[in-house]
Amino acid sequence: MTNNIDPSAEQFSQFKSLPRDTEIMMLNLIELKQTANYEDQSLIVSGAEAYKRYGEESGPIFNRVGGEILWRGKPECVLIGPKSEHWDIAFIAKYPNAGAFLEMVIDPAYQAIVFHRQAAVKDSRLIRMGVSATGDAFSA
Repeated sequence: MTNNIDPSAEQFSQFKSLPRDTEIMMLNLIELKQTANYEDQSLIVSGAEAYKRYGEESGPIFNRVGGEILWRGKPECVLIGPKSEHWDIAFIAKYPNAGAFLEMVIDPAYQAIVFHRQAAVKDSRLIRMGVSATGDAFSA
């Protein structure tokens, strides 16, 4: 079992140390639990259903801070990477700036519903990406 559900204090501190006034994209890779694990065991639903609840309840907050989904796809296989990794959901969310992301995650309304995500997710990656120049070739 992994602990890649919420950022560590060190990871969150690193995120907050980066510029807050530039547009960012967040690459999200999510592996869901078969059965969601609610702390109080109040709901017995699949991880997919719990994540759906998270999406429905966090969506208005995400939209209010200016977030938008740029791309969403269905992972099919890991071509390069650990064979043990399996992703059920993949998407890229765009925020007008890092401050907007921070505003979302500290919002009391978001804090009140993030337990659905925590109950649903078995493993995840959340990778902040800045904007780079585009071109026709792979480059650093």
